[in-house]
Amino acid sequence: MNREVYQEPLVSRYTSPEMQALFSERSKFSTWRRCWIALAEAQHELGLDNLVTAEMLEELRSNAENIDFDTAAAKEKEIRHDVMAHVYAYGKQCPTAEPIIHLGATSQFVGCNTDLLLQKQALQLVKKALLQVVVNLNKFCRQHKALATLGYTHYQPAQPTTVGKRHTLYLQDLLMDLEAVEWLEGQIKARGAKGTVGTQATFLELFDGDHKKVRELDQLVAKKLGFSEVFPVTGQTYSRKLDVKIAEVLAGVAASAHKFAVDLRLLSNLKVQEEPFAKNQVGSSAMAYKRNPMRSERMTGLARKLMGLVPDFYATYANQWFERTLDDSAIRRMDIPQAFLLADAILRLYMNITSDMVVYPKQIERYLRQELPFMATEKILMAAVRKGASRQEMHEVIKKHSVAAGKRVKEEGGDNDLLARLAADPAMPFTLAELEGMLANPAEFTGRAEAQTEEFLAEEVEPRLARYHELLGDMDSSLRV
Repeated sequence: MNREVYQEPLVSRYTSPEMQALFSERSKFSTWRRCWIALAEAQHELGLDNLVTAEMLEELRSNAENIDFDTAAAKEKEIRHDVMAHVYAYGKQCPTAEPIIHLGATSQFVGCNTDLLLQKQALQLVKKALLQVVVNLNKFCRQHKALATLGYTHYQPAQPTTVGKRHTLYLQDLLMDLEAVEWLEGQIKARGAKGTVGTQATFLELFDGDHKKVRELDQLVAKKLGFSEVFPVTGQTYSRKLDVKIAEVLAGVAASAHKFAVDLRLLSNLKVQEEPFAKNQVGSSAMAYKRNPMRSERMTGLARKLMGLVPDFYATYANQWFERTLDDSAIRRMDIPQAFLLADAILRLYMNITSDMVVYPKQIERYLRQELPFMATEKILMAAVRKGASRQEMHEVIKKHSVAAGKRVKEEGGDNDLLARLAADPAMPFTLAELEGMLANPAEFTGRAEAQTEEFLAEEVEPRLARYHELLGDMDSSLRV
């Protein structure tokens, strides 16, 4: 690391080696060479073998990974054009093939096809990490499907749910993200060989006006690059509308992660559930006892950054005049890798957190016990009516004592004594023991939470995971910092 200049934290701190390598200079320029080789091979196979010879093809293939970065950089400094600088560097290494490198193509032949290839591969990494988070949460939901806990609406105590049921909500969001990723995979097609403004005019000239051959060239180049489909029409570039859709999907993943991370930070404050805390981890430089939710906070910040990138993509797409303008170049060099690196960093954190989350059942029970008397009032009311009491009279009794018990908790800092107050009221047809018995099993207040969790995992999550068994496996979710 050069410590004298700015370092991108996404690379130096947060992301996986796989995603970093994918958007590296070597990956980019070796993929350019793949594109040039695919074009030359297709031209040779479709009848231009007198122009693009087998000897030239062999020379191009043998130097595909032998990139002279220094020569290319020096040439770009001279001519201010990165593609032609690399054409020059490749040509120096392939003197026989030099005349036919980039034959009939425009810069966006390599630029767009490479972007599409890299994004296609990057999306696979995102998908694999997303699936691993689903695996982790699926296991967690099963483990805690019956553990009753307070629900919260408006961040105020509400009817109990279960820890497992709560986490099915995050799982359901991730399944929607997975569906979006799957849809997006079908939208990423090759730009193919479209020529300067998308009309294929130069290729039509090369093939002496043979439209069929030019169409075959387009398809064959795409196939050689690993695409099953090609965009039927383009300008000089593939439509930047696709970039918008990619950014939206990645930002959707970020939003799901953000929602989970904020909830976990709130649960951590209540000391009922926490992210993993490493043996030698320092929670605070000043307060040694603290266990700050560092991972969740970092995930929140990175997700905020990714969600905030989307307007860049909208503006870039909306400002592409006619067949193409160059104002998309500089910003896409930053935004596309950043979007995927951010998604990678977020999902690595999500994997890491969900691999070993900590739950504190006793603390959960303590909060439940504090609030259950209030939540059991409807059950007490119905039981009193079954014993012959007036519904209206019992409602007034319960309301009076609920207000008093709430005042004791909030204003005096005392325990919730609602049951004792109700038992002492002559109008209440139950003893304290009987009232406490109504609250003995908190699971009775969670409705179908456990069953819903079981049904959701068995019917929705696990069948989806079974479709991707080849992508599943242990992924490195360790954090660098």
